[in-house]
Amino acid sequence: MTTPHPSRLLHPDPIVRRLAAITLVNTLGNGLMMTLSALFFTQMLGFGVAQVGVGLTAAGLCGVLAGIPAGWAADRWGSKPVLVVLVAAEAAGTVGYVLVHRFTAFVLLACVVTALDRGSSAVRNALYAEVLPADRRVAGRAYLRVVTNVGMGVGTALAALALQSDTRAAYVAAILADAVSFAVVAVMFLTVQVAARAQEVAAAAAGAEPDAGTGRNPALRNLPFLAVTALNGVLCLQFAMIEVGVPLWIARHTAAPRVMVAGSLMVNMVMVVALQVRATRGTEEAGAAARVFGRGGLLIAASCLVLGLAHGVPGTAAALLVVAGVALQGLGEVYSQAGGWALSYGLAGEGAHGAYQGVFNTGQSAAMMFGPALVTGAVIGNGLLGWAVLGGLFALCGLAMAPAVRWSGRRSAAAAPVAVPVT
Repeated sequence: MTTPHPSRLLHPDPIVRRLAAITLVNTLGNGLMMTLSALFFTQMLGFGVAQVGVGLTAAGLCGVLAGIPAGWAADRWGSKPVLVVLVAAEAAGTVGYVLVHRFTAFVLLACVVTALDRGSSAVRNALYAEVLPADRRVAGRAYLRVVTNVGMGVGTALAALALQSDTRAAYVAAILADAVSFAVVAVMFLTVQVAARAQEVAAAAAGAEPDAGTGRNPALRNLPFLAVTALNGVLCLQFAMIEVGVPLWIARHTAAPRVMVAGSLMVNMVMVVALQVRATRGTEEAGAAARVFGRGGLLIAASCLVLGLAHGVPGTAAALLVVAGVALQGLGEVYSQAGGWALSYGLAGEGAHGAYQGVFNTGQSAAMMFGPALVTGAVIGNGLLGWAVLGGLFALCGLAMAPAVRWSGRRSAAAAPVAVPVT
């Protein structure tokens, strides 16, 4: 059996390869911080669990509020310079975690760092629209998401060394490594070439997005796009489900072996790495992207029912149901993400990607903020009924996407300028 040549594992587009290198560095650091931050805040800084929860909730709210102004800034001053500033500021903010001692300072710092992180995420997605051709944006993002999962996995594995040592020095070293990764990423973004977008500028000048560049946010005035954003945001609750809900469900409400907590996350990661790029095929047209998104919603709904059935059955049966449920969720995830990305770009005005990505990212940030509390409070405690209700919500959002996209098409047709014959 031959081993694939390393060049075959790399993306053929040099721009995507450069973005992939940036993503790998970034997510290595993110994997470190995500894995050990809660223990650092409680065990090393000495804050109570409830205090940390309050602080991170406040930070999550700041993250929700950051996407729209960050997107506006990207349209106003350019996505690359805005992104470099945000990422460099996040590097400095991350260093601050090892310096704070008072709870008030911790909350303020967490709010600033989270706002910078969510704002930079929105601007990064706008940058992708600038540097990647329209017909390759979704496939490019899918490849970058695969790299994200690999980087997060490696970062998590490295964080285990700090956790095993369980000393302040080890935690501080890991956090400073995350800060250094942000600084390196900021420098790497400077090397990304943003070509002139004459076609997009011409489209904006022709009236495709009359509010772009005027100080008004065209995405906030586009009701169909807001509906698409909301539906995508609700379906993003699946991340709280798989990262928080499933581990708690396995450990507290099923007879499955506790090792399934790690196993379920591994199954999800493997499926995303293996299938995400393939799931983007056929999403070039908005109607097709909506159908792909709907397929993802139905698969995630089915996963909720299968996971709910794992309660009250023997350990082996529970483990098999958990694997089947997580596999269905992973398949639904790659479809829903592919469809959502395609719609976030396809329904946006080419002259205002920052504004549109800022709004779209806000919906995702809201799901990240409210998701854990919703899943733990309304789903886990209510057993199979809670899982069924959550599954019904996912199915409804998936099926509602196609009508929302048709509404957007009617709005675009009505707003299109009427050609006046020349006499």
